[in-house]
Amino acid sequence: MVAAATRQQIVEAADRLFYERGFEATSFADIAGEVGLSRGNFYYHFKTKDELLDAVITHRLLKTRSMLDIWEAKSKTPEERIVSFVNLLVVNQAKIMAYGCPVGTLCNELAKLDHLAKDRAAEIFSMFRHWLSHQFIAFGREAEADALAMHILMRSQGVATLAAAYRDEIFVRNEVENMRAWLAAQRPGTPVLPETLS
Repeated sequence: MVAAATRQQIVEAADRLFYERGFEATSFADIAGEVGLSRGNFYYHFKTKDELLDAVITHRLLKTRSMLDIWEAKSKTPEERIVSFVNLLVVNQAKIMAYGCPVGTLCNELAKLDHLAKDRAAEIFSMFRHWLSHQFIAFGREAEADALAMHILMRSQGVATLAAAYRDEIFVRNEVENMRAWLAAQRPGTPVLPETLS
């Protein structure tokens, strides 16, 4: 039980440091220092950095799945659930302005490194894409569901990137309001073609 708790502490510390400093810039020593472990004790839990990265991605996938399940349980309509996704930009605004989107930054870094885990990290985006598509189907936009899901994913990533570049709270809040207005315009009866999603 103690070993499992220590392993979880390591994964959570690595998750935070990979986000704040980047995967490549974070060493085992950095993570061991955060958790208060000797290198020997650290290596008992993780032999390689790639093994730890895999555990961090699994941790993020589980957290994301849990968050989506909570939105499903708490929100009565698909529109409310999609708004919960959009609102992440405001809920996590301070961190996004400081470090960018945790999913996007990790995917970008691993792609630049041509790391074997790059596709696995992108599974988090795929999870959001599938879930958003499902919401748009329930919303009555079955024919365009995947295009609409990709549009809102793209738009949220653009906002996160510019939020990190400019650190402008007003910009983030305005864009979230614009995304909510865009979503309201997607209600059934309003024809929208994938080419004119903006």
